Amino acid sequence: MRISPQRPPGRRRLLVLWLMTLVLSVPAMAAAQYGAPELVTGVPAEQYHVEFAGSIWNPGLTGIISSQRLGIIGSNVDFVEDLGFEQTSFKDIRIVLRPSKKSRFRIQYTPIEYQAETTLKRDLVFNGQTFPVSLPLQSELDWKVWRFGYEYDVFYHERGFVGVLFEGRYTQMTAALSSPLRSESTEVSAPLPSIGVVGRAYPIPEVAVNFEVSMFRVPGDAIPDVEANYYDWDIYGTINVHPKVGIQVGWRRMTSFLVVNDDNADVKFQGLWFGGALRY
Repeated sequence: MRISPQRPPGRRRLLVLWLMTLVLSVPAMAAAQYGAPELVTGVPAEQYHVEFAGSIWNPGLTGIISSQRLGIIGSNVDFVEDLGFEQTSFKDIRIVLRPSKKSRFRIQYTPIEYQAETTLKRDLVFNGQTFPVSLPLQSELDWKVWRFGYEYDVFYHERGFVGVLFEGRYTQMTAALSSPLRSESTEVSAPLPSIGVVGRAYPIPEVAVNFEVSMFRVPGDAIPDVEANYYDWDIYGTINVHPKVGIQVGWRRMTSFLVVNDDNADVKFQGLWFGGALRY
């Protein structure tokens, strides 16, 4: 599918406003809905109904994208070697609603954006158009991931838990190339479910060690013109300086492979992240 390289005016502003409204309203909604009993557990940091976390993720990037049009096979465009994308930091937002000790509803939003200017080292075919070698090129990659999930902690102990995670994930990728001769862009998006495992342990009451992995795969013959798989690993620690305030550091790896019609992308992000959490 072809899209204009120009984004609709105010689209990002509306998204930011919507997120701010959601974040500000979550504590009020939780207080109204869960205002009854407090959760009593062995660790003070687990006695919450709402958790809001924000982090800065600094992943390395490897991957390729290809777009075919009018029967013209597209080049496998390398994000680093061909487009010159460099390692960049991004924000990540997570919200957890916890109505009971073993149940958690989760929302996560990870917007990833790259921009670069380079001179092509080879001819590239993208979206049915050829971008000649030695041509100045501006490129952009937007990779946005929404995750909506439900976690149930099958095993729960005062010093940790192990649970299962069921998610709906929406991934949207937009890539645009622009040169003095032409501009082309393409968009690939896919809503997919996933299943995962979550674990947390408290070596001491003030420190938590967390692990989670989620994954899914769509075989090539399951949905016409669609093939996809992804894996998301996240390992991190939390130092709770207060039962309602935590400082976090972790390592995350997210791999995605998408084929939708004549467009495909194979991308891996991995690296350290730093953040904090507030609980109510």
